[in-house]
Amino acid sequence: MNLNDLTNYLDEYLRIDEFEDHSQNGLQVEGPAEVRRVAFAVDGSLAGFEEAVELDADLLIVHHGLFWGDERVLIGPLYQRIKTLIEGRVGLYAAHIPLDAHEELGNNVELARVLDLKVTDRFGDYHGTPIGVACRPHSRSVNREGLVATINTRLDTDCVVQPHGPAEVRSIGIVSGGAAGMVGEAADAGFDLFLTGETNHNYAHDAAEHGLNVVFAGHYATETVGLKALARHLEHKFDLETVFFDLPTGM
Repeated sequence: MNLNDLTNYLDEYLRIDEFEDHSQNGLQVEGPAEVRRVAFAVDGSLAGFEEAVELDADLLIVHHGLFWGDERVLIGPLYQRIKTLIEGRVGLYAAHIPLDAHEELGNNVELARVLDLKVTDRFGDYHGTPIGVACRPHSRSVNREGLVATINTRLDTDCVVQPHGPAEVRSIGIVSGGAAGMVGEAADAGFDLFLTGETNHNYAHDAAEHGLNVVFAGHYATETVGLKALARHLEHKFDLETVFFDLPTGM
């Protein structure tokens, strides 16, 4: 498939121009004109780039790209990363907030699907746009400990839990990644439990003071699901070969 056709499709499908985002979403490093094999990874790391080169991928799609709206000189790790891509003939495409927020295969709707939760609304304001989801169990409620066990199993993670809300959970807010600062918003929305990725000391007391269950499932773990869903989508739509590189950070 032609690279320009693929990236134009991704730009439109993910609506990358509709979100305020520090990431420079879209094609960040140009690759071969024809794309046969597409690799996916959460982070734009040297380890991921080297795997893409070894696999002979034509394009690598990541959630956390290399460029975040700042001008930088090409020295040190950034130089090594870009050098690896260019010499290995691998293009780089980044989708940050657009992949979190996507209503069909974004990280947050995919987390709800993986955990067998029913999405009822949008939630989680990011510069005026909701990027997360409000959910409920398909049954009347779900036990908090049981839900945490399911999260650990299905995301292959080890959740940090602040159990300050009801043991029987009827409403859940989800925002992947580093959304600890949305604990207050989750409490105001009336959720019994808020699921996000990365813990943050600055908000350590908020869950207790709001009487809210907060589950931190890992920044990395909560942001693998959207990429995997996008890979399935591109396989089905364009018959492209795809592969996901699992390179957990422990965060």
